[in-house]
Amino acid sequence: MAEEDSLQGLQALHRDLCALIDLGLPVLDRLVQNLETRLDEFKALLDKKPRNDESRKVLAAGKITIDGVEYQVNDDFKQQTLEMAEALDLDEVQTAECFMGAKTEAEQLDRSQLQTAVIRFHRRRETILLCLRIMIKTSIDNGDVEVEGQDTLEKAVCIIIGVDGSNNYTKAHSFWAKCLKSMEEIEKWLQRISETLQSAQMVGSTPLPGFLEIMNFQRQSLTRQHENLAAICTHLIKPGYASMDNFNALLAKVRTLDRHDLITIHYVPMVMHLLSWLALEQNTVTRAARDLHNSLMAGRESDNWALRSFHAATLTWWLSEYSGRYVDPNLQDNDLKNVNFDEEAISRSEVYIKALDDGALHFMLSISQDVRPTRWYDPTKTSMIATLLQDTSVLPPDSPQPEEFFRVLLMERMQEYVEAYITNMPDTLRKLKVEEDDQRRRLQIHLQHGTGEQPFHLERFLVVVSYAYDGFPEAAEEFWTDKESNLYGFLQWAAKRQPTPRIAMFCEMLRAISTGETNAESAHKFLLEESSAASGKIRRTSSLSYTHIFNELIEFQKDIHEPRKTIQGGLYPPTQNPVDQIVEPESGAMLESYLGLLAHLCRQSPLALNWMLEYSEYNLAGIFFGLCAEQVGSTLRGAAFNAIAALLVGKDVPRATSIWNNLDDWTVTGFYVGSKQNSALTPLPREEFWAALADGYDESVAFIGLLQALVEPYSDDGGLHDTLPFPESLSSSRRMPGIEKFIDFALFSVFAERCQELADPLQRNVMRWTCLRFIVACLSTFNEDLVVFANKSNIPVDSVIETSSLKAYVTLHPFARVVEWLFNDKVQKALFAAAHHNFDEVDASHHDSPLVQSLMMSIEVMNLVMKLQATYLDIVRPVLKLESTSQRAPVSNPSLASFEDAVLGNLQLIVDLGLYCGTGHEALTVASLQLLQKLSSSRKLAVSPAGFGQRAGRSKIVGILEKDHESERIGRCLASLMGYSEEDLRAELEAGPEASAYIVKLRILEFLNSCLAAVSNRPTIAHILLGMSCDSTIVRVADDSLWSAQSSLFHAILVLAIKYPADDGVSYVSWQLEIKSQCWNILQKLWRSPLTSTLVMEELRMNELLFIQAPSLRSIDTGTPWDNVPLIEGIEEEKAGLASPFFAGSSAKALQCFLQHRAAFLDYECRELRLTAKENMPTTKSRIQEVILGNTLFPGMEPEPNLNIFDLFDFIELQFPERSIPDQHKFLEGVDLSICQNEKDGVVVYAIPLLEQLFLLRMKAWRKEGAFRSEEEEHVLASEGEHILDIFHDYNRRVQLHSIHKDILRSWVQLMIITLQNCEFEPDALNSFILQALQVILPKLEMAYSEDIFTSLQLASLAETLIQKIDFKTTAFEKTRSGDFGNDRLAQLFRASLAGIYSPVTTVELREYCYQICFRYIQGTSEKATKGSPLGTHILNSVKNCGNHLLEVICDDAYSGQGTCRITALLLLASFVAVAARQESKYVLETFVSLNFIGVLIDNLKHIPKDLSAAAAPQVLMLLSYYDASLALLLRISQTRLGAAYVLNAGLFPAIRESNIFDVDPDIGLEFDTPNAHKKYYDLMLAVLRVVTAAVISRGLQNEQTIFQAREFLKLNRNCMVSIFKRSVNVGVRRVEGAEEVLEGLVDCFTVLIKVTGFLEFEDSSSVRMTREGMFS
Repeated sequence: MAEEDSLQGLQALHRDLCALIDLGLPVLDRLVQNLETRLDEFKALLDKKPRNDESRKVLAAGKITIDGVEYQVNDDFKQQTLEMAEALDLDEVQTAECFMGAKTEAEQLDRSQLQTAVIRFHRRRETILLCLRIMIKTSIDNGDVEVEGQDTLEKAVCIIIGVDGSNNYTKAHSFWAKCLKSMEEIEKWLQRISETLQSAQMVGSTPLPGFLEIMNFQRQSLTRQHENLAAICTHLIKPGYASMDNFNALLAKVRTLDRHDLITIHYVPMVMHLLSWLALEQNTVTRAARDLHNSLMAGRESDNWALRSFHAATLTWWLSEYSGRYVDPNLQDNDLKNVNFDEEAISRSEVYIKALDDGALHFMLSISQDVRPTRWYDPTKTSMIATLLQDTSVLPPDSPQPEEFFRVLLMERMQEYVEAYITNMPDTLRKLKVEEDDQRRRLQIHLQHGTGEQPFHLERFLVVVSYAYDGFPEAAEEFWTDKESNLYGFLQWAAKRQPTPRIAMFCEMLRAISTGETNAESAHKFLLEESSAASGKIRRTSSLSYTHIFNELIEFQKDIHEPRKTIQGGLYPPTQNPVDQIVEPESGAMLESYLGLLAHLCRQSPLALNWMLEYSEYNLAGIFFGLCAEQVGSTLRGAAFNAIAALLVGKDVPRATSIWNNLDDWTVTGFYVGSKQNSALTPLPREEFWAALADGYDESVAFIGLLQALVEPYSDDGGLHDTLPFPESLSSSRRMPGIEKFIDFALFSVFAERCQELADPLQRNVMRWTCLRFIVACLSTFNEDLVVFANKSNIPVDSVIETSSLKAYVTLHPFARVVEWLFNDKVQKALFAAAHHNFDEVDASHHDSPLVQSLMMSIEVMNLVMKLQATYLDIVRPVLKLESTSQRAPVSNPSLASFEDAVLGNLQLIVDLGLYCGTGHEALTVASLQLLQKLSSSRKLAVSPAGFGQRAGRSKIVGILEKDHESERIGRCLASLMGYSEEDLRAELEAGPEASAYIVKLRILEFLNSCLAAVSNRPTIAHILLGMSCDSTIVRVADDSLWSAQSSLFHAILVLAIKYPADDGVSYVSWQLEIKSQCWNILQKLWRSPLTSTLVMEELRMNELLFIQAPSLRSIDTGTPWDNVPLIEGIEEEKAGLASPFFAGSSAKALQCFLQHRAAFLDYECRELRLTAKENMPTTKSRIQEVILGNTLFPGMEPEPNLNIFDLFDFIELQFPERSIPDQHKFLEGVDLSICQNEKDGVVVYAIPLLEQLFLLRMKAWRKEGAFRSEEEEHVLASEGEHILDIFHDYNRRVQLHSIHKDILRSWVQLMIITLQNCEFEPDALNSFILQALQVILPKLEMAYSEDIFTSLQLASLAETLIQKIDFKTTAFEKTRSGDFGNDRLAQLFRASLAGIYSPVTTVELREYCYQICFRYIQGTSEKATKGSPLGTHILNSVKNCGNHLLEVICDDAYSGQGTCRITALLLLASFVAVAARQESKYVLETFVSLNFIGVLIDNLKHIPKDLSAAAAPQVLMLLSYYDASLALLLRISQTRLGAAYVLNAGLFPAIRESNIFDVDPDIGLEFDTPNAHKKYYDLMLAVLRVVTAAVISRGLQNEQTIFQAREFLKLNRNCMVSIFKRSVNVGVRRVEGAEEVLEGLVDCFTVLIKVTGFLEFEDSSSVRMTREGMFS
């Protein structure tokens, strides 16, 4: 729709403007193209067609046409459209278009369509003005800053305002008037909204849902629109696009302003800039300027301005600029003839001072502090402003705040005013000072000490200057660059002879214009110059200087600690000037300003800091501590503490030690350092000391700030943090050494107690932030790695670290006491209170406000506690218990076993953290997600403990999120942050990995991945935020949920997984790939988990993930660039001995992410195929099969090509050379590197930060040992350490690449196997598919045998599946060209499998795959491998070519292999025997004999009954299978004449006899534990009997020895044989289920043996012979 396209186009234009101007990105062409289509919209500005009868009739008819499409609308649509038209006073048809365009976004915003339409309407207006303001500012009012395309933007602006190619500015003036009129219309609109809200309040009725929200939104949006219009008008003034008529109209407007609000302030820069422009000679001729001046002067009394102070300020702005015309007037100007310049100057001065009396500076100071309020508590400045403003109107606290651009705009105008006033009216300034001093003197003489009657105009001006330049260091440089300038002269003049209140204001101004190192150094030099001109005594005639400041501080200090008997004239000696004898009631403010200025200079300028530290005449720390006496107010003590903290910037050990000792003495004595003490030192501070210190707000905050500065690491720490932040012997003469008392004060007295008592939110947040910052410093400076190194390396940690011993470090470091307090109930209550704030307040607060900063600090503290608590609980706390003394009282709650226990009692934290992610503060969002990640990954929180006899219940953190539907609120917010739109994505990609939206996306994905990885089998916080409803053990989808509406976080991630780009058109980009791979990782965890698999797979199938993603896949090779570096380049450089940028940089990360994504895709495709086959979905299965073969089918569309499954095998070409670890280097000597390892995504890598700490410790040890002969040697070794760290980083990346390479290979192989098992192929197509697969994998399989067991196993398993699926009987393998190709591939596979059996990397598992492949090949080709055939000869030669070692390996497996491996080995050997027999070769049998393998097989027969009876039930079937295979091999051997001889010679019959297999009663069988044991016994007998039969027959009837042995066998087992015969005919025995065929086989074998051996005849002859022998007995 047009309205929707307009808004989207304008938003895109705004993004491009920001990208061009702020980021310098190459978007100019696109911006110009978009801008050309929007020029008419900019010309129209905020014009809108009002309601009218004609449009109302069209709407009432029920049919409206939008963008050429006719819509039929219902009554509800009409009603809501009319309501919106009335609210916006907008044409009904246009309103209907807006209403229609809001339908989609209404679902995203979770607002009604009407609300969304209003929001979009105002958003479009805002965006128009925003873009126009940026363009005008950039093109015509941007100072010296140049931007690409600036001329183009200027041309566009000229077209919009109507002056393109013309010097006639009439249209521009009209456009300016149009903007002014639009501002007036907005004011009327705001008034109507206020009246509507007031009316609703007066009636007292309950407003409709969303009414207040939409009204407040409109008010805020209209205010912003008004602000942008004000800025547009202001910027248009500079090139002359405003006229005198415009100025008159503006004056007429501002006269009517009657409220001091933001709307009024918006007019200030317009008035100031237009007055300034009109006052310049080049813009206004003299006569016109003088006429305007006369008009303004005449209207001083007659013009009825509603805001008199605004009027007065307007006059001062005009006079300041207008007076510049007469600084060096053109005397040849006819309009200046007969002008008395002196009289006019005096007149202007008088009018100016009168305007000041009317409140001009009151107004300027008021609006300055309105637009730049003190966000942080500053008592000195707050008191100063209150004194100067008195009862002047200011913005109320709940007033909307101006945007930053308007603050800058107004302050720039103020800077112009300040410079103009100082330059053009110096006499007025001097007169002002003289009159104020005189008036002050008269007031004091008459004992009228009240300050309310004093004018303070000059003081106000100084503070206005401070506001104007504070935060603008470049503008402030104007004061310092030229010492001959008026501004520098003003500083010198203003610094002289100042009464007390003015000194404070001057110091504030000096602080403001000394921001930045350059300006601070200039201010430092200024104070030095003034010091050199002053005497050593304090004289009011001197300028403000270091000497003056120090003398004042010392004098005050002496008066405190050594009071005189009488003090005449206040603190200062009498002087000749009566003004200097005034007793100043503002001395405290003066001293605070001195201390604040000194602290500021110390922090801003290293030069000033070093000078103060080296200034030998004064001990500044002693002076500052001297001001911290009981007699001094809390604010002044706070200023002194702040100044002391400033002295610690870049601190070293001696400086910090000195401050610590001073501070410790101060806590005991209460007097300043070096002063005369009234009493001896007491062992401990007075009991009331800490309470008194905590009671004063300013001093307690500053005191903790000082402690924080003291515990920060030293400047030369180097990152090892092995030093205590205080002298180890601190206070050892009075108590146990350490700073526990200070920590107790900060955490308990202030943070836990005082913070909770404060009613003022600002003060409370500032105090919290100060305490939390101190806590963070204490926690983050503790190095837990030192304990690890002490136990796991040969580094003498005790002697290396700066602390006397590791034990002292652990027990004395503030970390221990701070964590102990963090396990205290009251401190935890305060901590969780600091982390709990109203979402709307946080969202509305500025990112650097105390509220947001204290909130972030509280989250940071929790993050650190979660990270470090294990060290404290397992190491530090046990040591502390051993060292506990009576002076050290335990403070932690012993019932808390971990910080998670505290979280379980404050579960609202989880909700708050989720909500904070929806604020506009990036840093807060990231911090919240990091803490949520830690909390959700804790099993203690993720799985609620079970009670006695109960199962674990639902997680409490899941429960708290479901309460009040907070999970949906948070999930919606996260989904919005993860949302995908083309325009937003374009801006994100242009900004790069530093883009705020990208960072937030990445943190959300990391949080979800971590949570799902921690607990995969139970509902967690991740599941509920993704949009699922969670019970105790299952997840489901609610009907009215975000999931069911396809707008959940899960669906946002799904969209990103599909649409987020992985490359920039030239190269794959690591940071883009990271987003994509993280999304797929989450999806993969979900579909793999039994908890969510069904739900997620169904959703992914419904969204056609597979079919949408498949066509977008691209093939890769070693030349594919990853962050512009291909893998082949990295490998070649490494071979050449150069450092590889590929593995050292981000390129390897890009490749890793790509492979993770590809592996996840293959895994999903595999699972989807298996599931469609299992659930009988033939259509979907058919589509998946087409995708696998290279075509994506969409209903009703042409097939779209995609990479087939063989194309996706491209990753196999990527090889990553191994990287060795230099574990023999002296840095790693004697170190157990396992301590530096951790597991990441299932891969063991080295922790680089831990290694860095190890190397730092090692370097320090060598340094202490004096191992370095020179600094150069030390630098060389340090460089080696950095190089080794790079090697470890390189190693980590390669290990991760190897791991993901395995994952993707596993997924690809699995997909191939599932395809073969589940897809339906025509026979020829199946064979073709298999042969193509073999062609692809065989080269890689053969290569892998030499070094890569994993690849060997995966490809061998696939090859085994492939050959099992081949139908050898098809025509595909006949003697044709294609048949030859197939036979060659299979023969190659056979040879490769034979090689794999004895390859260097072979394992039992790999050999078993090879055995199965070879067996299947021989079995499948048996019909064609006839005697003398080439195929048979080839098979036998292939076996021979492998040598005896092949058969030796197989025989070893057959005898002593594991599991099924020995069975497959026996089967393969049997097939070898068959092939050799067919080819009449003795090779195999002779090899068996040489290996004594046949004897081993025969010997095994002896142990069959014993092994079976001893085996457990699960092992029996395996044993039986093994014996079956073994006997089958013996049978195959026995079927040849030579083999039979070997078998018989090996002792077949003795072995059978010894086994007793046939001695057992067949009706009972052998005893072994398996179902149907009787039948299996018969099977075993039959297998043995077949071997016997085959051996006897193979040897022939002529072999009498064999016949004799067989006959003896029958004779010995006659009973068994008879029983078998009886059982076969069911004579007198119970029938054995399923044994009929076996019995028949036994009968047949016995019958054959009887026949061959002539057993019956032999028996008969034996009977006759025995009878005859008996006759003669």
